[in-house]
Amino acid sequence: MALIADPDEELVRRVGQGDPAAIQAMVARKLPRMLALAQRMLGDPVEAEDVAQDAMLRAWKQAPRWTPGQAKFDTWLHRVGLNLCYDRLRRRREVPTDAPPDRPDDGPSPDRGLMAADVGARVNAALARLPVRQREAVVLCHYQELTNIEAAALMEISVDALESLLARGRRALRLALADIRPGTEGV
Repeated sequence: MALIADPDEELVRRVGQGDPAAIQAMVARKLPRMLALAQRMLGDPVEAEDVAQDAMLRAWKQAPRWTPGQAKFDTWLHRVGLNLCYDRLRRRREVPTDAPPDRPDDGPSPDRGLMAADVGARVNAALARLPVRQREAVVLCHYQELTNIEAAALMEISVDALESLLARGRRALRLALADIRPGTEGV
């Protein structure tokens, strides 16, 4: 089986050499995805920022020792981000609440923005109530847009096991959000 070329290989090599432009490019390319992953796994924007920054710091430190061909850099970075999220989830002692923190309304109109925020909050709360492995599968495939093969490799499970987690996660989300009318999600 031939290895798929890693689109980040040259960038990682340059980061490993200390190229400031490459470091800036890596942060611009990878930080938003790490932030989104952490936000969806943790549900806390402050913790998500800490995790994303820590993941980027580890990527920068690992770059000089990176060996191309063993794994795609993006897959490795997602694994680092997930592990950091799991560490935070294990350390949590407080009980998660169903109410998200107040956020400014960026919607086009107040009523539509409120409805979208309510639906978004309900989706986030339903996602947070999923078992961690189901949440991880849903986040990686639907929010991080990884293929089933990539997500399964990242989670160190078979594609069949991933698809089972996805099916159970989607079913639980459908049940939790069954009363939401189509077209009201706005998120």
